[in-house]
Amino acid sequence: MSEVRTKASEAKKAAAVLNRLTTAEKNEALLLMAEALISKQDQIIAANEEDLARGREQGTSASLLDRLKLTPERLQDIADAVKLIVGLPDPVGEVLETIRRPNGLYIEKRRVPIGVIGMIYEARPNVTVDAASLCLKTGNAVVLRGGSAALSSNRSIIAVLQEALSHSAMPADAVQLIEDSNRSSVDEMLKLNGLLDVIIPRGGASLIQNVVQNATVPVIETGAGICHTYVDETGDYAMAEAIAINAKAQRPSVCNAMETLLLHETFARTHLNNLAEKFRSIDVELKGCDATHDIVPWIDAANDENYATEYNDYILNIKVVKDLDEALSHIGRFGTQHSECIVTANAANAERFLQEVDAAAVYHNASTRFTDGFEFGFGAEIGISTQKLHARGPMGLPALTSTKYRVIGSGQIRT
Repeated sequence: MSEVRTKASEAKKAAAVLNRLTTAEKNEALLLMAEALISKQDQIIAANEEDLARGREQGTSASLLDRLKLTPERLQDIADAVKLIVGLPDPVGEVLETIRRPNGLYIEKRRVPIGVIGMIYEARPNVTVDAASLCLKTGNAVVLRGGSAALSSNRSIIAVLQEALSHSAMPADAVQLIEDSNRSSVDEMLKLNGLLDVIIPRGGASLIQNVVQNATVPVIETGAGICHTYVDETGDYAMAEAIAINAKAQRPSVCNAMETLLLHETFARTHLNNLAEKFRSIDVELKGCDATHDIVPWIDAANDENYATEYNDYILNIKVVKDLDEALSHIGRFGTQHSECIVTANAANAERFLQEVDAAAVYHNASTRFTDGFEFGFGAEIGISTQKLHARGPMGLPALTSTKYRVIGSGQIRT
C-alpha cells in the first residue's frame, strides 16, 4: 500500500476516536502540542536549517527563504496561535436548529466534524501547525501534504506534535504528513474518495487549479486573489490614498492584497499624478491603460494579461474608467471572487457595489487586507474560500464542521 493510502487509512481510524472526545480533552491535547513546539524547538530549528540550506543551494529567493525560516521567536508565535485556538469556542455539538413535528418527532440539527481533511499547501511551515490545530479542535483528523521546500521542517514538526498527542486522549495518528514530494502523491490524494472527506488547497493559482480540476474528492477552493479597489468621482483623496497604499503595499504577497486600482476618470484627472508619485516613492511598479498613460506618461502599459495576473509583489495595475458600470464590468471579468472595495461618498454607489459585486468579501471605504479570519474576529482561519458551497470567505472553526440531524421519536412510523 502506498504512503498516501496508508496514512489516510490511519487518519480515518483516528477520526472515529476524535468524534468521541470532549472539548476539554481536545484542548488538553492542543496545549501539549503548544508546549512541545517550544520544548523541542532546537530539533525543529535544526531541521528548518536543512530546508534553508537546500533552498540557498537551489537559488531560492531571499523573500521565500524568509517565509520559510523558523526562529525561537517565530516558534513562540506559532505556539501562541495554538493556545489562541484552545481559547476559541468549540463549534462541535452546537445546536443550529430544532424542530418539533406534529407527529411528536423532535429533530435537532447539530454541528459535527467533517471527518478526515486533506491539506495541500506550499512553503511556510507555520501552516502545518495551524492546519493541524484547527482540524483537531473541530474533531477532524488531517492528512497534510506540504511543499518540498519545507519537508525537513514539516517532518520534524509532525514528529513533535505526534509525540505530544501520545500523552493525551487524542490519537497521534490523527495528524499525518505525506513525505513523498513527488507530484504523484498529490494526484493520489485527489482521488482518495472514501478516505478523505474534503481537500483544501492553499497556495498559488497553479496548485489550486490543479486540485480543483483533477480532484474527485470534494474540494474547498481557497486563496487566489485578483482584488480591486474602485475609487469613484466622490471618493475622498486622503482616504483613497491610504486605502490603496495599504491594500497594495502593506503585505503584497498575500491573497487579499490589491492587484488593480480602478479610478473614475474625474478622480483620475485630479488626483492620479499625486497618487502615482506616492506609489513610486515606495517602489511600487505601475502599469496602466491608455488613459492612465495620458495622465502619467511614465507609467508602463497594461494589457489583459496584466489584469488577469495575481502579482503577489510590488506591482500594481491602474485603469481609468468612465463610471461604476465600467468598474463593475472590469471586476466581473478579471476578479477571482475574493475581495473587492469601493471608495465613495455616494451611498447609492456604495450599496450597488456591495450588492452586485460577486465576491466573498466586499468593502466600502476599507482596505481589502482585512479579509482574514483573525481580523474578522474568528481567532484563526484555515484559508479563505472563494467558492460558494459549504463555506465562503475566511474559514474559521465552524467552517471545518458539517451537520447531522438527530431525530428523537417515541415509536412513530411513517404511513
